[in-house]
Amino acid sequence: MKLANRVQALTPSTTLAITAKAKELKTQGHDVIGLGAGEPDFNTPQNIIDAAVRSMNEGHTKYTPSAGLPALKNAIAAKLKRDQDLEYNVSEIMVGSGAKHVLYTLFQAILDAGDEVIVPTPYWVSYPEQVKLAGGIPVYIEGKEANDFKITAEQLAGGITPKTRAIIINSPSNPTGMIYTNEELQAIAEICVKNEILIVSDEIYEKLVYGSASHTSIAQLSDAIKEQTIIINGVSKSHSMTGWRIGYAAGNEKIIKAMTNLASHSTSNPTTTAQYGAIEAYNGPQDTVNEMRDAFESRLNAIYGKLTAIPGMTCVKPQGAFYLFPNAKKTADLSGYSNVDEFSQALLEEALVAVVPGSGFGADDYIRLSYATSLDQLEKAIERIHSFVNAKIEQVQQA
Repeated sequence: MKLANRVQALTPSTTLAITAKAKELKTQGHDVIGLGAGEPDFNTPQNIIDAAVRSMNEGHTKYTPSAGLPALKNAIAAKLKRDQDLEYNVSEIMVGSGAKHVLYTLFQAILDAGDEVIVPTPYWVSYPEQVKLAGGIPVYIEGKEANDFKITAEQLAGGITPKTRAIIINSPSNPTGMIYTNEELQAIAEICVKNEILIVSDEIYEKLVYGSASHTSIAQLSDAIKEQTIIINGVSKSHSMTGWRIGYAAGNEKIIKAMTNLASHSTSNPTTTAQYGAIEAYNGPQDTVNEMRDAFESRLNAIYGKLTAIPGMTCVKPQGAFYLFPNAKKTADLSGYSNVDEFSQALLEEALVAVVPGSGFGADDYIRLSYATSLDQLEKAIERIHSFVNAKIEQVQQA
């Protein structure tokens, strides 16, 4: 049976593939430590769970408006005002079944065949695939390690063509954890406004920022930039609600209306119970958000030095999110592997540590390790990698 060309051209999610392989080995009895999944290891805060249960007991189990409950959109508007001093009407907010679904709907709403979207590398694995599914063309611009994996305004200006429709800015970044400064955002935004390029600002990791770093939404910089920006966010990472599938877009009312019309023919509405949980997430106490952030920062500081002590391994210390993105090319070479993909596969099969090869993020020489797991497991994983590399180097030297 013939499949549609659009799905035949898709590249499977590298992170999900690694996670699936790790689970398969675990079911076979192997003690695999998985550092691939991009989700907090904490349970959803109890007040959010209680609010969701209460909503079901009160009979809130029916359809909602396609763009989300008015109460949730009001809670999101209040959050944007509270955290970023940004004002949005409820007509400028659309709630979807997770930030990933919201991004998918956005690209379906704004792209025609042949339209280009600038995707800085390294990128989250789904960005280019979603652009392609909408008939668009991802145009890659390399964020160089020397610039903390961020693209410059000059690079952006050089990548714009008459077909450029949008650019994706993910700050803090998955997979690098790096954050754009206000000055960098301003320079990029001015080019976008001048060329009428839509800024897709993925801010899903905004609450996970460490040390002296701070997060600024690019929409905060001016009214003109705000008008040219669609903010993408949600409760998955900030409130440990990955499985609840609630994300949102905030921006131009015309685009939000188009996204809402599309969603009405795909999901009808986000899951009702999850929406009530999200209302509590935004309106309720935020203590647990800060507690989880502090735990991630503590883990990062505890393992960063141990990771960079592995022969050949170098890593720019992340400023946010919960990933380390070390350059493993020299480590792979020293260990006798021809590329980092082979090295990553061997780590999983022999050292029983699951990492995600950077090829899935458009950066072949790197690996991504998530520290969204217990410190004990993290330290054990780093020790395994270190021992594995030392043993492989010894074998190479003796050959």
